[in-house]
Amino acid sequence: MEQQNSTEIPSYTVEEEKLIIRNKAGVPVGVKPQNNWTWKKILLWVLITALGVTGWTILAIIRGEQVNTVWFVITAVCTYAIAYRFYGLYIQRKIMRPNDSNATPAERINNGKDYDPTHRVVLYGHHFAAIAGAGPLVGPVLAAQMGYLPGTLWIIFGVCVAGAVQDMLVLFFSMRRGGRSLGQMAVDEIGKVGGTVATIIVLVMLMIVLAVLAMICVNALAESPWGVFSVGCTIPIAVCMGLWLRFVQPGKITQVSFVGFGALMAVIIGGRWVAESDFGQQYLHLSPTALVWCMIIYGFFAAVLPVWVLLTPRDYLSTFMKVGTIVVLAVGIIVVRPIVEMPAVTEFASNTEGPVFAGTLFPFLFITIACGALSGMHATVSSGTTPKMIQKESQVRMIGYGGMLMESFVAVMALAAAASLNQGIYFGMNTSEATIDNLAGTAITETTDSRSDITAEAVKNLGVTDARGDSIRAAWDSWDEDGVDTMYYDGEAFEMLANDVGEPSVTSRTGGAPTLAVGIANILHQIGGGRAMMGFWYHFAIMFEALFILSAVDAVTRVARFQVSDALGAFSKKFRDPSWRTGAWLSTALVVAAWGSMLLMGVTDPRGGIQTLYPLFGIANQLIAAVALLLCCVVVVRKGYAKWVWIPAIPFVFDTAVTFTASWQKIFSADPNIGYWQQWRDARALRDTLTDPEAISIQGDIIRNTFIQGTMSIVFLVCVAFVIVCALLRIVKTLRTKDTTTSEDPIQESNFFAPHTLVASKLDKKLGKEYTLTGDPNLIPGHTAHHRHHEEDAK
Repeated sequence: MEQQNSTEIPSYTVEEEKLIIRNKAGVPVGVKPQNNWTWKKILLWVLITALGVTGWTILAIIRGEQVNTVWFVITAVCTYAIAYRFYGLYIQRKIMRPNDSNATPAERINNGKDYDPTHRVVLYGHHFAAIAGAGPLVGPVLAAQMGYLPGTLWIIFGVCVAGAVQDMLVLFFSMRRGGRSLGQMAVDEIGKVGGTVATIIVLVMLMIVLAVLAMICVNALAESPWGVFSVGCTIPIAVCMGLWLRFVQPGKITQVSFVGFGALMAVIIGGRWVAESDFGQQYLHLSPTALVWCMIIYGFFAAVLPVWVLLTPRDYLSTFMKVGTIVVLAVGIIVVRPIVEMPAVTEFASNTEGPVFAGTLFPFLFITIACGALSGMHATVSSGTTPKMIQKESQVRMIGYGGMLMESFVAVMALAAAASLNQGIYFGMNTSEATIDNLAGTAITETTDSRSDITAEAVKNLGVTDARGDSIRAAWDSWDEDGVDTMYYDGEAFEMLANDVGEPSVTSRTGGAPTLAVGIANILHQIGGGRAMMGFWYHFAIMFEALFILSAVDAVTRVARFQVSDALGAFSKKFRDPSWRTGAWLSTALVVAAWGSMLLMGVTDPRGGIQTLYPLFGIANQLIAAVALLLCCVVVVRKGYAKWVWIPAIPFVFDTAVTFTASWQKIFSADPNIGYWQQWRDARALRDTLTDPEAISIQGDIIRNTFIQGTMSIVFLVCVAFVIVCALLRIVKTLRTKDTTTSEDPIQESNFFAPHTLVASKLDKKLGKEYTLTGDPNLIPGHTAHHRHHEEDAK
């Protein structure tokens, strides 16, 4: 809502008055949507459609040897625009049917802690920052080993019909139910037994997701004073922004946005100087273990402090860097126009011998690329923090569907950056040392200690061909001692790349994050600073990735806290009181202890701990999505909209087929590259033939780890199958009895106005001015805090 200083109530035309939604007291609470077609709009959408079709034709059909990455940008943007305007609006009209006359939980409860009507732009930033974790950055980079086309198709079409649909529907259904968690909604809608199983299994899987996200962040920041300083400084900057928005200029985000963005740029640029100083080397050069404890402490306080103090402004601040970097990368791609080096489809799409990850295109591509297209973690955020802060029901499509489209664009840019790298460089960076040694052969490994030379030989032996059908080799474009542009090959290519980005080595830097950083630096240095800035852009990208992931960790920790509170509410109703701070602190402590202990175990035991659970990350994340989409199906049917159940049912069926197939293969496959239990059997057989104590210990770790992985895979599969059966029984019962009883909260008249689009229209601004004069003073930014909160704070 935009504040005005004038004391005059504005006048409206007859056409404007028809669009205004007022409550019984005559206070404006919303604006009716306008979807009138004009010849200019028709022409615009014809142009967008034509560009999108052209892009898909070039990427998927014509292809050839010279595919320009510009078409990734054009194709994605055009497809997103069409999906948001038409499919997202269609779902809103048929299933959601928002009513701005109905007060949201943020308005009704508004306790200034978890429930807080938050400016739509700030909330969009928070939601995007919370859902955009490691998935859209790392997943597409890893999946590029199968070629650029399968990943591009899944990221763009998957988000339009699956990921964005899930996020928007779960957000809307949770908002209509007082901001209840995914687990609690499952209990209410599916039934006590099935819902309880869903609650427990989702919570366990969420802990795995949290621990893996945190592990990636620790790996990115460990031994990096520059990254620790820059990311750490976002905390005090965010607190200052929160205090500013709360007490200095409530409701006005322009000034604080510029100040926050300027401070963020200052700490990023100044971080290099701080990192090289004695202070940085002594106090900011943190070990992985020290970073774990820092993250545990930060995660706890970020989850228990009022959202406006740290969580929301920090995520809003993070969004500047996240969206800004992706937009700059997109502009860089348009300006530089790098050619795609990766073929449309590689040999690894049809076999299980991929050096980056094992598994065929179906189902493992859809497990590897998670957050960019569909992610269960998003459903927990959409039923966690965001529904407790949204101002109006009509904002759900913008935040839920629109926020997910933005994350998908991040994934597309990550894939484009990775695909534009030389294939030899890509595979050399993403293949483990053990696999590299096996591929290179003893003839090389026994004659040289140079990892660059060994990796270069291994790349040649991969048996991969480029878009022209030639065997790949490592190549890197740099300059010689005289500053002359020179192309380096094989081992020299890896050495020059490491020198350009300021790293001792870039070979076997698995995980996807370093590869993406190289891809970003390779594009951005051509539009900013030249090759001398390669090191800056590389480390900037590393910090960008760490900031992405940390924002998801703090938000999802708060989300998990809500899940635990709802679960404990079955034993003590006080835990369901959102204003009971003791319960919030206890629930948060349990959550942080769960993922923190797994994270600590991972950094202290490289052969076990969280790395044991890492292969389960993708499957667990997508199984949560299956539960969330299943819940949406149940809610839609129980609401009486059975004819529209196909909207969530299509992505649910596909996601279930993917996750169940992947789980089945992980459990029963006899391929040692895939099956947990086959790996377990092989390790047991090998251990019996060994005499070296260290080798025996390693095989013992493998036996233990694969046993845990295999067992948890079985438990997850059985539990989710049980929940599906319970949900189907509930749907059948509902269709038979035609009982449309809903767990939605009763409608309560709204007394609050806010625009439903990111940019306020002329009418929105006029209504905002009227509302500051006639609205509820307890809801108008800048007025005295509510007296009712005094009693809540005393509890």
